Amino acid sequence: MPGEPLVLGIETSCDETGIGIVRGRTLLSNTIASSMAEHARYGGVVPEVAARAHLEELQPSIEQALAEAGVRLDDLDAVAVTSGPGLAGALMVGVGAAKGLAVSLGKPLYAVNHLVGHIAADILTPDSAPLEYPTIALLVSGGHTSLLHVRDLTTDVELLGETVDDAAGEAFDKVARILGLPYPGGPEIDRAAASGDPTAIRFPRGLSRASDQEKHRYDFSFSGLKTAVARWIEREQAEGREIPVADVAASFREAVVDVLVTKALAACADRGVPRLLLGGGVIANRRLREVALERASAAGVTVRIPPLSLCTDNGAMIAALAAELIASGRRPSTLAFGADSTLPVTEIQVAEHAAAEAAAEVG
Repeated sequence: MPGEPLVLGIETSCDETGIGIVRGRTLLSNTIASSMAEHARYGGVVPEVAARAHLEELQPSIEQALAEAGVRLDDLDAVAVTSGPGLAGALMVGVGAAKGLAVSLGKPLYAVNHLVGHIAADILTPDSAPLEYPTIALLVSGGHTSLLHVRDLTTDVELLGETVDDAAGEAFDKVARILGLPYPGGPEIDRAAASGDPTAIRFPRGLSRASDQEKHRYDFSFSGLKTAVARWIEREQAEGREIPVADVAASFREAVVDVLVTKALAACADRGVPRLLLGGGVIANRRLREVALERASAAGVTVRIPPLSLCTDNGAMIAALAAELIASGRRPSTLAFGADSTLPVTEIQVAEHAAAEAAAEVG
């Protein structure tokens, strides 16, 4: 296999069918087919709808990615796929397709972790310095909020904290629904908050009290915040007052951002790591980026944010992680893996060939 492997990555963990092709750390194509419009009718992602959409979009997305990259399937050095975490049915579609593709082409297959893939997206950023280790990574998307200590992308990722109940993205969707705003809630809250006062209402910061610091210092909980917004609106309506949507949206957003940035910078300080990587679709939130950059600068922490096109779920980040695994000498995965909706972040690659098995195959 060449020093800069040509890898096709398949990502189907939620509602976006992502196909990406990279050569080493160079992005060649990043094709994304989203089924978000179909889910909007239900106010959230419906797993069965997502899985069917992946079935319909996989082949045309692969063809489009190959055309954009200017390569053929036979040119590939490896195939990569998200094994988890994510929606089980959606993951199964991608895993099945990747196995079939790898076997039919006679190419090695790498089954990787979706969350670690979000970190790998950073290495595809052109004209930027290489990612330094260790780094703290804050991943914020529709279904998960995770805080990680990354000592090495391919061998050592530690989970510091994660979502206890509602993730940040879920809270945005639910509060948007309460305010009568469309799905998905993140962009709608952002737009509404633009003309609002973030200090108008003091909403609670989940798991931020002194009593939470020992057990949940790095964990996230936005369910209580969502409920607090709903109760505040109920009280105002009961008094016959008009709801200031912009102020509610801005105050809610500020509470979410405050918790995310405070816990991320606490991890940087506690671990003595002056670097913070932001990833996941919710990073598209303008206020989150602003506050993170401002407060990190004051704390002497350098912030890295991949291009927003690589922050949402995509196949390019999966291909990039596999390319790094290949470059570090990791062996391919066997076919003895499936979709794992609760795959822990510490499992960067799934079902790697054992050295003895690889030697036997060569013999």
